[in-house]
Amino acid sequence: MKNRYILSTLIIALSFNLTFAQNDGISSSTEKKYDKLSYVETTKELLKLIEKGNKTPEVYKKLANSYYFNTKMEDASKWYGEMFKLDAVVEYEYYYRYAMSLKAIGDYEGANANMKKFAALKPNDSRAILFSKSPNYLETIESLSGDFELENLDLNSRFSDFGTSFYKGGIVFASSRGDGKLYKWNEQPFLDLYYQANDSSAVTPLSTAINTKYHESSTSFTHDGNIAYFTRNNYFHGKVRKSNEKVNGLKIFKAELKNGAWSNIVSMPFNNDDYNVAHPALSLDESRLYFASDMPGTRGKSDIYYVDILEDGTYGEPVNLGDAINTEGRENFPYISNNGTLYFSSDGHQGLGGLDVFMTKLDDPSQTVTNLGKPINSSRDDFEFIIDEFSNIGYLTSNRYNGKGDDDIYKFSRSFCTQLVSGTTVDKTTNIILPYASVVVLNEKGVEVQNLTSDQNGSFSYEGPCNKQKFNIIASKDGYTQSDQTFVVNPKKKEDVVLKLNLTPETTLPAEVGMDLTEVLKLNPIYFDFDKSNIRPDAELELKKVIDYMNKYPTVRIDVQSHTDSRASDDYNWALSNRRNVSTKQYIIQKGGIEPDRLEGKGYGETMLVNRCSNGVKCTEEEHDWNRRSNFIVINR
Repeated sequence: MKNRYILSTLIIALSFNLTFAQNDGISSSTEKKYDKLSYVETTKELLKLIEKGNKTPEVYKKLANSYYFNTKMEDASKWYGEMFKLDAVVEYEYYYRYAMSLKAIGDYEGANANMKKFAALKPNDSRAILFSKSPNYLETIESLSGDFELENLDLNSRFSDFGTSFYKGGIVFASSRGDGKLYKWNEQPFLDLYYQANDSSAVTPLSTAINTKYHESSTSFTHDGNIAYFTRNNYFHGKVRKSNEKVNGLKIFKAELKNGAWSNIVSMPFNNDDYNVAHPALSLDESRLYFASDMPGTRGKSDIYYVDILEDGTYGEPVNLGDAINTEGRENFPYISNNGTLYFSSDGHQGLGGLDVFMTKLDDPSQTVTNLGKPINSSRDDFEFIIDEFSNIGYLTSNRYNGKGDDDIYKFSRSFCTQLVSGTTVDKTTNIILPYASVVVLNEKGVEVQNLTSDQNGSFSYEGPCNKQKFNIIASKDGYTQSDQTFVVNPKKKEDVVLKLNLTPETTLPAEVGMDLTEVLKLNPIYFDFDKSNIRPDAELELKKVIDYMNKYPTVRIDVQSHTDSRASDDYNWALSNRRNVSTKQYIIQKGGIEPDRLEGKGYGETMLVNRCSNGVKCTEEEHDWNRRSNFIVINR
């Protein structure tokens, strides 16, 4: 399970009144920990309250918020959902947070429903306006996707690694891999800055003069590499400074490289103890410094600003980039590329969930903001995007699923070429052309990238990205068993992909009562990540087969059985398997339009293991994987 510290999240916390009335059985000690952002400890104590039956709106609020601010969105969505079940009066912002947490687990239908409620309550909020203007935002983002190929770097640790900058033939980044004091927000070590050269695997601290016992991150360097701007907690000359609300915020500092050592560290004149200034980014000509802040005048939780760097080395007054870029949400992590494009992260503009990366041309009078699409963006937080526009190589930070640690750094390459994919749909037994068959293309993560229909000659074609990746193509037509085929795009071969999709006439009858559809439909196992209950992309394809089967045979009823591996306590696994059961059934109901009364089932915890991996038996991760599953038993025809 992932915990993480992200500097932009601190800006969220400082932008809300986090103190509720001390009631509903919440102790003053827990209130104090919550107000001091000690969210890991807070969640433990609030869960104990709920176990004792203290299920009140205030308890649910604080518990959900604690998970939300630590970006544990599966847990956040669960407890926001419990809060809303109580029909309590809540601030409008909670509909937005609930929507964001649902997006993070891939429940876009639920997220959109809550955004509609948010928009009704706060129609003049820019986030509501952008949502109302773009009801088909997911299709728009999909159309912008596919130009990038990502690689999770070996330098990533099990902690938080994020925030890259180009520097002297390598990168500088922030990491919690140190052995210093722990940060109570997420109980990880404080961040330091590290350097890795492009031709080396060695990771070394950037500078003992810059790194302190508090957080350092988010750097920007002049072209000659002799001046660095960086983010640090409000700690300078050995003294910690706090706001009037007793919060140790963020500031931008400047350092100079002299005789091979960093020195002359100074605090920027536009810093202030009572608000945050963070994430510096120099303009291409180094005449401006861009940054994020929640200073007075900020429209949202954080806005992007700039200051002019004057010829005498002084700085102008902060200038807000305006409403075309800044929203009532979070805008942060600006980066100016070497062709003058501004890239930044936002959760206020329409995205896939959490922070998405956006771009705009600074010299564009309309300041059109464009989502970079997948795979740069995901349902989680994606930020600190940097790119060399000439080599089309860059770096991105994300806390998306299946990473190595908390936040991970990804290297990417960008290509603008396209690959022609074409083919025909035919009857496998007669080789006769089958017109008007449905053809769906999924990427290797199970995400739909094309939805086509073959023409009267059984032909189909489309142009997709030419970066190397594997696809699964599915053809279906009434009266035929769907055809699955895998193909690989290989840009080195520079050959178009030509496919022949053979569909077999359908003879399948409804499965007998008691049969497992996993065997009948030849499903790949529907597995879950460790300690998770969300539906993985690779499982969505298999669940579509279950949905298709149930739509074809509308009298069939299914018993959904969900399971865990043997790790954790029996009671915990029992609850986890039931969450998996709920998410499996909800997916079939919501995505397939299946009536709820056609599905039964429950979780069985670790009581039905498929292998030897019971309590105390040492097993590989792959062996444990086999037990984290859902299967489907026919109970009525």
